[in-house]
Parts: sequence; C-alpha cells; structure tokens
Amino acid sequence: MQTRLYRDGVLTKEGFPVEEVAGHVADRRNTVWFDLCSPSPDELRLLAEELGVHELAVEDVLSGHQRPKVDVYDNHLFLTVYGVHCDAGRVVPVEVDVFVTRNALVTVRASERFDIGEVTRRWDTQRRLAGHGVTFLLHGLLDYVVDTHLDLVQDLDARAEELEESLFGDEVCDGRKMQRAMYALRKDTSRLRKVAVPMREVLGTLIRRDQDIVGDHVLAPYYADVRDHVLRVGEGVEAVREMLASAREMRLAQQGFRLDEVMKRITSWAAIIAVPTLITGFYGQNLPFPGSGEPWGFWVSTVLVAVVSVSLYSIFKRNDWL
Repeated sequence: MQTRLYRDGVLTKEGFPVEEVAGHVADRRNTVWFDLCSPSPDELRLLAEELGVHELAVEDVLSGHQRPKVDVYDNHLFLTVYGVHCDAGRVVPVEVDVFVTRNALVTVRASERFDIGEVTRRWDTQRRLAGHGVTFLLHGLLDYVVDTHLDLVQDLDARAEELEESLFGDEVCDGRKMQRAMYALRKDTSRLRKVAVPMREVLGTLIRRDQDIVGDHVLAPYYADVRDHVLRVGEGVEAVREMLASAREMRLAQQGFRLDEVMKRITSWAAIIAVPTLITGFYGQNLPFPGSGEPWGFWVSTVLVAVVSVSLYSIFKRNDWL
C-alpha cells in the first residue's frame, strides 16, 4: 500500500497507515492519496468506513470486470478505468478502480501490472499544479492511462502496416503464419477497443458535469487534452480495424487469384495432354485408317502429336495461361 499527503499543494508525508486517512481528510487543506493492490474484502470495508464511500461502489470493486465508467454518488465519484499491459506479445487490460472525494483519491489496482510508480512520477513533474488537490491527482492518473492506450494503438497500427506490406512483398509469405498474425492483431485490437473507446464517455462526463470535485476551471484544459488523446485512440483503433479488414479482403482476393492461376495452368496442360491422347487413341482403333500397317502412318501420328502440342503450348503461353 502506498499513501501520500499533500497540504496546501505541497507533499508533506508518505507511507502513513490507512487508519490515519480519516484524520487527514477531516482537514480541508489536506489532499490524501492512497493505493491498494488486490485488496481483501476486509481492507475495502475499512476503506468504506474511513471515507464513507457507497456500498455499491465497493461491490463493483469486489465483483471486478466492470466496463470503463463514472458513477456519481452524493459525496464521491467512482471510476473504473483500464491500463494496458503487454504479456508475451498479447494485450492484457488491468482494471483500476478509483474513488474520488472532495480531498481524497483512492486507487484500487487489480494487479501489479499497472505501473502506479509512473503515475506518481507524473505528479512529481507537475508539482506546480498540486495546489488544485484531488483534481490534479485524478488528471495525472487519467493522463497516464490514456497515454498507455495511445502508445499501444500506435504499435498496433505499425503491426497492421507491416502485415499489409507483407501481402505485396517480393518474398513468398507463409499463409498460416500470416493468418495467425492477423488473428492475434485482431484480438489485441478488440481488447483495446473494449477498454479505450468507453473512455470518451468517462472524460466527457467529467468535463460536462459541474461537479465541485472535478469542476476546477484551471485544470479544464488539461482534462480537455486528455479527452483529445482519447478521441485519437478511438480513431486509431478504428483505423487499425479497417486496415485489418482491408488486409483480410486482399488476402482472400490473392488466394482467389492464385487459385485461378493454378486452374488455368492445370486446364492448359490438360488440353495439351488431351491431344496426344486423342491422336494415339485414334490410331489405336481396330479399323482401317490411312497409313494403317505402314511405317509412314507412325511418323504422321508422331508429327501430329508434336505439332499440335507445341502449337497449344505457344498459344497458352502467349495468353499468359502458362
């Protein structure tokens, strides 16, 4: 567990126990933050008692797997957001629940995969804004979350472009390998879309609602900037989805084209082979025919096979069937 105490915008204390939170929060000049990682139900109940948060919000934390949202209660806000973590090349969302009161911010992380240290570093680099209290802390958290989404969507976009280029590359690509790559990229894009696109509503709610908790007009442009990044993430996700759909269509078109090429070649060779079969079959009849029983009859049939086969090959080659 990590804790911080800001007094009049100045960081004055860290690492104090959660039991002291209620005493610090009672002073309106203080702003308190503390972080819980995979807390037990007892720890959450203690949190509810210390800050007076609503039981439904605590229930949402215990149940987990909430969609990104903002719930407004009488004395606090409850947010659910998701950071993104890459594990062995796969996108793994990490849930973070946030309680926001007038002068306290509580983060509840589902796992250590969410780098809360990066959030505190952002707070430290913008100390001049710390006087805005909990609004400042919430901005730093949301800014980090959305930036991780933006970094990931840029990586997905690069992977999608690489797939498109490989479709028209000079080297023959492995069809199964490409199918697996497209499937993995589509799954990662879908996971990101589920946690990133609803952030539009989250930021829109925080900006539109005239809440005393996050209604600080000084930080309004900073929240607007985060919302702009959210819109960029949404546009990037849709662009990747379109690129994947286009790549899939191109892949199917290529497969159809290659099948047509193969069928043309097979048909051409079948036509060429059919000519000798026809001629030799004709000369193999048990009926009299010109040249029957004569040596010149054999040479006539051989010349016919050669001339017609070469003629068909030349015609098919000129028409790009072979």
